[in-house]
Amino acid sequence: MRSSVLSLSSARDGFSSTPPVERSVAPALPTRLRPADLLRLTDEGAEDVLAGRFDHLLPASGIWPADERWATRLLTDDEVDVWLISWTPGKSTELHDHAGSLGALTVLSGALSEYRWNGTELRQRTLTAGDQASFPIGWVHDVMRAPTAAAAAESAGPLDPTLSVHAYSPPLTAMSYYEVTGHGTLRRTRTVLTDQPEGDM
Repeated sequence: MRSSVLSLSSARDGFSSTPPVERSVAPALPTRLRPADLLRLTDEGAEDVLAGRFDHLLPASGIWPADERWATRLLTDDEVDVWLISWTPGKSTELHDHAGSLGALTVLSGALSEYRWNGTELRQRTLTAGDQASFPIGWVHDVMRAPTAAAAAESAGPLDPTLSVHAYSPPLTAMSYYEVTGHGTLRRTRTVLTDQPEGDM
């Protein structure tokens, strides 16, 4: 994080000499990283998971949780958080945004359904293994394991259930949740402070 030393001159406005105070300087934009940077980070994270570089962070038993989503941080610093998320059938994130953070994901295995608010309606798309997506500020979506991924999970493998790698910059601090009204508009229902990816696990 960039910082700057601010001090007041003892000659200005009659202030006495004070030691410099270190303060963070907010950048003009929320992050220097761009969607392409986040897509690269999620792609690299997915490759590292497949190569076994994060095996020490995976469930010790080798059995992925079957009832709730599960996540672990792969990388964190002042600029970005990178997460591995496992998805289970029937568990959606609810319609939400990422407050002041940009986001991106790479699907590692299985498939995700995303329902995105386009300003007038929800549009659905399916993201399968190898697919990527980025989320600018203001992007409102709901994400869940694609129903078609449940059938594929019956042929269990080391990466079941569906897995994806997500990056957020700056790291998440809050998310707002929404509902679609009967008038075809979005209404915010709540805002929560969180550092969990795609909502509480």
